[in-house]
Amino acid sequence: MTEARHIVISGGGSGVGAALTRAYRGAGWQVSILGRRPGPLTAMAEETGALALVADVTDRDLLETALAKARATNGPILAAIANAGAAESKPFAAMTEADMHAALGVNLLGVFNLWQAVLPDMKAAGAGRLIAIASTAGLKGYPYVTGYVAAKHGVIGLTRALALELARTGITVNAICPGFTETPLLARSIANIMDKTGKSEAEARAALTAPNPQGRLIQPEEIARAALWLTSDAAGSVNGHALPISGGEI
Repeated sequence: MTEARHIVISGGGSGVGAALTRAYRGAGWQVSILGRRPGPLTAMAEETGALALVADVTDRDLLETALAKARATNGPILAAIANAGAAESKPFAAMTEADMHAALGVNLLGVFNLWQAVLPDMKAAGAGRLIAIASTAGLKGYPYVTGYVAAKHGVIGLTRALALELARTGITVNAICPGFTETPLLARSIANIMDKTGKSEAEARAALTAPNPQGRLIQPEEIARAALWLTSDAAGSVNGHALPISGGEI
């Protein structure tokens, strides 16, 4: 993976996606970022020189259109990071079928759509890297986010199965499983805890840091550095792995 390289990152405008975009641009990659909100994408493109493309990974037609533009600008896609995700906190008994479909849509179907859409480029090149930003929720359970946990467990299963299917093609498939990470998504979780429980911000934050034996939140840059390693030649034999970044939580 040392030649001129093009990577696609979904959810690339903020949080972990922004850290990934900065890291890969800093490492010399051509980067195409996907997302549903034009504002953050445009800001990241102006900051880093990445190609910003508005697309929803749950809409296959829109995704394919965006990827065609990415190829026209940056060439064949040799790596893809499925980072787009969302989590809604709700008791299981209060969930609707629509809630479950929404959780599975962005967190699992979005990974499937992106990986399948870029796979022909990698097969033609005889090399590639497929990475999902999953979660420790793909490796253990958490209450009140059953849809999210189910979807992330699905991502780990998809990763392990596809890694075996592609093992002799030069393409590796891996997942990164962060614990609670300092992102806008986490800020919304903190606000939700405060609203539902009456806890202060400090108390809500402490509740989220408690599972981490190091007693801290994961930083997006830590996840980006792990992804950079997985797309390097050094990780050529790392395949079907679910890498926890959680301070020893799991």
